[in-house]
Amino acid sequence: MSSRLLSGRYELLEKIGDGGMAVVYKGKDRLLNRFIAIKILRPEFTKDATFVENFKRESQAAAGLTHPNIVGVYDVGREGNINYIVMELIEGRTLNAIIEDEAPMDYKKVIDISKQVASALRIAHKNKIIHRDVKPHNIMITNDGVVKLADFGIARAVNDATLSTGSKIVGSVHYFSPEQARGNYVDERSDIYSLGIVMYEMLTGQVPFDGENPVTVALKHINEEIRPPSELVDGIPPALERCVMKATNKYQTNRYSSADELIEELDNISFVTNVAGTEIFAATDVIEKRNKRKAELEAAREEEEPKKKKKKTARDKRLTALIIILVVLLAIFAGWFIAWRMGVFSSTKPAPDFLDKTIDEAQAIAEEEGFILKQGKDIYSNDYTENRICLQDPAPGAEAPKGGTITVNVSKGSKEGMVPNVVGMQRDEVEDFLAQYGYVLGNVKVETSPEDEGKVLEQDPVAGSPLDKESKVNIVVSDGKGTEKGTVPSVTNLSLKEAKKAIQSAGFEVGRVDYDWSNSVDKGYVMYQQYQANSLLDKGTSIDIQVSSGPEPAPVVPETPATETPEAVTPAEGVTPEQPAEGN
Repeated sequence: MSSRLLSGRYELLEKIGDGGMAVVYKGKDRLLNRFIAIKILRPEFTKDATFVENFKRESQAAAGLTHPNIVGVYDVGREGNINYIVMELIEGRTLNAIIEDEAPMDYKKVIDISKQVASALRIAHKNKIIHRDVKPHNIMITNDGVVKLADFGIARAVNDATLSTGSKIVGSVHYFSPEQARGNYVDERSDIYSLGIVMYEMLTGQVPFDGENPVTVALKHINEEIRPPSELVDGIPPALERCVMKATNKYQTNRYSSADELIEELDNISFVTNVAGTEIFAATDVIEKRNKRKAELEAAREEEEPKKKKKKTARDKRLTALIIILVVLLAIFAGWFIAWRMGVFSSTKPAPDFLDKTIDEAQAIAEEEGFILKQGKDIYSNDYTENRICLQDPAPGAEAPKGGTITVNVSKGSKEGMVPNVVGMQRDEVEDFLAQYGYVLGNVKVETSPEDEGKVLEQDPVAGSPLDKESKVNIVVSDGKGTEKGTVPSVTNLSLKEAKKAIQSAGFEVGRVDYDWSNSVDKGYVMYQQYQANSLLDKGTSIDIQVSSGPEPAPVVPETPATETPEAVTPAEGVTPEQPAEGN
């Protein structure tokens, strides 16, 4: 197959990977004269038209992701019955292979790899793309130690087929979030859960849940608690263990709300383990030596009282001096920490977002943020209109040297014969815009959405598709009447206070709170919620809950005098479930 050409351009050289969904080849782009990786969809998936369309659409979306920690997607195409993706060729190893050789891995290396993966997820999530299949097999480490997250845009298509196509791609069930295992709604926090499982495996050398078949593993994700990694491996910093346990919490609302929050936590852990470990712990050693010396002095009894008093005075002076030194060290440490958090010592800062801005607008932002703006070549873009910035390096949010140069490329509009992007435009702008590229506005469908009225939500064909001139492009626009949806949190078995906080944090209102007896749920804890957890619901909706009042008390039996005829005994009237104090 080495002589096979795809689209007359991509030469297949050798097979380098074989997965459940696709086969990967090393190839060469004859047009640009560079080596590439070509992922070809397996034939059994090409029979499902919906799957192939999702595969194409999501991969095109992933092609817009530019970040040092993301494997670049260069092209998506089809030739005959072959569907393929052209990607950046990575010289290195998968994290899966590294775990097999090195796990349990050094916690500092775990933090470094996790931060880079989280940085990739941050960019994807800002672009409304959920990976859905974060696992060591999809994480590459280059020979220079740069982490690259792969298979963006493929995971969503795979997710649709996972439960129906059987055995070949269910291996990732070891990294599924509970909501994925249930088949429920997933969001950014689902990727964070999967990354938490990867961190667990790096630290311990094993995944938290395993079983004889995928269904067993999925049920464990839903029902069983994760064993803390410190019970398996010694030397894991407690803060890092807490980070892993929070990322893998079974409830989405209890995890890190974003990749940014996880990165900040990992930065703090790295700082505490690196800096505090050398200064504060050193101070602890001094204290231990001082106490040891003090014990030795007290044990050595001197016969002469003046000499004892003299030694005691000297000891007190040393103790006072040592305390002063410790106070000064702690003050220096506190000041250094505050300055570090304020960025005083940092030589980098996040790159501004110049995408979809004009050169003049970007120049003003660059000057304000302390960067130098450099204009590169003008390029074709199906996602950004003409004269708007469509690409930048470093990418938005990536760490860049203070005062450094950021190179931007300006869009020349869509290439002739390719459908331009109209998603996000207003309905009254679309017709004239399409006419500039030789296309005609087709059907206009209106759907209920919280977006502004008239805003284009979808288009068919999608941007970047080849299409003959004078063809129609259909669009879906918002009616502006929709309500933003939210994910209902799971509040059963939470205290009333915790349940109220979770409901409000998710964007809902706390409705009626009822109380009833329960022999299975502790007093003061929620035993019922009105709407099913992880379902979608209009934000602002009230959610009723029912709280346990504890076990039902036994009926009160009055004593009957021996001289009287006993009457029928009934439970005392008026006994109602007790309402616990709300502070529980």
